[in-house]
Amino acid sequence: MYDRLLSEILQYGADIEIAPKNAYVSVRRKKQFAILQPATKNRFEIGINLKGQEAKGKLEGVSASNAMCSHIIKIADVKEVDEEVLGWIRTAYEHAG
Repeated sequence: MYDRLLSEILQYGADIEIAPKNAYVSVRRKKQFAILQPATKNRFEIGINLKGQEAKGKLEGVSASNAMCSHIIKIADVKEVDEEVLGWIRTAYEHAG
C-alpha cells in the first residue's frame, strides 16, 4: 500500500518532500499535506490536511486535537488505493502550494 501511494503521489510534482518520522511518513510541499501511517497489521491510514473540507466518501473527519490532519482515509488493501483516495491526496497537495 505504501509503495503504491508513494508512487502515485510523487507524480504530482517535483516539489514533493518525503520525510520519514518515527511512526509515520510526512509528505510535504510548501507545507505538510499528508501523512502515511501503518495503523495495524491489516490497516493503513492516510492523514490529509484539508481544513474546511466536509468529510464524505472515504474521507473521514478527525478530532480537533490533531493539529496537522483534518481528515483521515483508512485502507486495508492496495485495491482501495483508487481514484477517490488519490483525488483527495491530490487536492491536499494542490492546497499546500
